[in-house]
Amino acid sequence: MKTAVPCYYHLDVEVSPERVGQVRRILAAHLRLWDLETLVEPVCRGAELLLKAIDEHATDKNTSIELWWNGQHLITAVAENDCELRPDLDLRACLERIAAMSDGWGCCATDTGSKVIWFSQRARAGERVPLVPTAPSPSLREVLQVPREMPVTALATATVDGGC
Repeated sequence: MKTAVPCYYHLDVEVSPERVGQVRRILAAHLRLWDLETLVEPVCRGAELLLKAIDEHATDKNTSIELWWNGQHLITAVAENDCELRPDLDLRACLERIAAMSDGWGCCATDTGSKVIWFSQRARAGERVPLVPTAPSPSLREVLQVPREMPVTALATATVDGGC
């Protein structure tokens, strides 16, 4: 069962080809800790795509990665610090892949000119347990009396005699 406790993780990293694999393992460990095994592959693949694209196109390799889990969605955000990097040009192929594999995504600029690229994954329950109706407890059966049938003639005479 997925935990509904909100979780947050932040990682600052200088991107390099060697660090991409390390970051992937770190993110996977946190997702497993949060009992989100089903999200490990898509989230790590998306973060890896972004980090590789930043490593290839950005001059400033310092990035921040954040994970937010709210009980229903996991949002992964990667912030890069390169003011010259243009997501619409430099990261277009990467963003197309992110859009295809995520439930939602976006990119926004910060006051300093850097960009934050985020994507979300909805948690899917791996196992569905059917609801089984429970039988009422015996004490309720004893207390609740089944109404007796009254003949229609008895009801008719009761209203005539009652004056109503």
